[in-house]
Amino acid sequence: MRLGGSLALPRRYSAPMPKRKIGQFEDWAVYLAARLMGSAITSFNIGHDLKMAKSLGRLWHNMSSKHRDRTLRHLTLAFPDHSRAQIENTALKTFEHFAQVSIETLYTPRLIYPNTWPSFVRTKNLGETTKLLNSNEPSIVLSGHIGNWEVLGTLLSALGIPIHSIARPINHQRLNDYLIGVREAKGMSVITKWDASDVMVDVLRSGGTLGFIADQNAGDGGVFVPWFGRLASSYKSIGLLAMTHNAPVICGCAARIGSGFHYEVSIADIIRPDDWADQPDPLYYIVARYNRALESMVRRFPTQFVWMHRRWRSRPRYEYKGKPMTASMQRKLEGLPWMDEKTMEGLKKPMDRRRM
Repeated sequence: MRLGGSLALPRRYSAPMPKRKIGQFEDWAVYLAARLMGSAITSFNIGHDLKMAKSLGRLWHNMSSKHRDRTLRHLTLAFPDHSRAQIENTALKTFEHFAQVSIETLYTPRLIYPNTWPSFVRTKNLGETTKLLNSNEPSIVLSGHIGNWEVLGTLLSALGIPIHSIARPINHQRLNDYLIGVREAKGMSVITKWDASDVMVDVLRSGGTLGFIADQNAGDGGVFVPWFGRLASSYKSIGLLAMTHNAPVICGCAARIGSGFHYEVSIADIIRPDDWADQPDPLYYIVARYNRALESMVRRFPTQFVWMHRRWRSRPRYEYKGKPMTASMQRKLEGLPWMDEKTMEGLKKPMDRRRM
């Protein structure tokens, strides 16, 4: 392990916060309220708090018709062969899980240390990954809103692997600084999304590791790749960084085992430079393949994914115009080594945006 290793770069890489119309009083009030609430919650043991959070998740599910209905719609799109009862059960468990994850965020840095992590986390097929991350060569670690992504980052830091995670800052400056400090106390460096391009390049040039959560809608300007049998917009920047710096893309997650604070960290795929070198469209291949890996993880743990996120909201330009799939898009899709005829026919069908 690269214990105690570091890059020849500053430890913290927070870009300036975006302009906000939040006064000092509100900033302090939100910060103090959050700290007091966190102290009150963690005064109990984690088992008690996870049971409480599960109940709160059920309440959230029952009270928030907007998020519940969206979750049901998205699950129905993703799993057309599942019964209504299966869909509804998965939706309920999703709300319970993420209420628990919210509580676990307070506990994770207190529980996972270099000498304690085996009590809470077990690892699966990490051998090749640890070699890559300790090679002093650039690498990219990808996950999604699957399981508990904070556990994944904290574990890597506990193993002595410096990781530089990309995060969107929240609007309240004091609370934002506190949350970043909690993450960085474990050895992780946080790069805020705003104006972070140069910093990310510096990290990779120095042989470092970048961490991304890469399963959200990237807008109309993103790369449209398959996601549960339909096209979804994804960020091209990850693929461009990988290609420019010959950085392997490691796709993994930390998934809950059982009902308590116990997780399994596993790797779904490692995309290496040799894999995309001979592809007709290397960028499209990388983005499509890491989405394929993320989808495989969600299929394994469907109750641990944020189904309320509007993953299919953005559509290809030809869909907005009411036209069929373009020849160029069809060529990109048919060039993917794993593409089959049935999936291709499904991808050609336009989506009903009212269901997203």
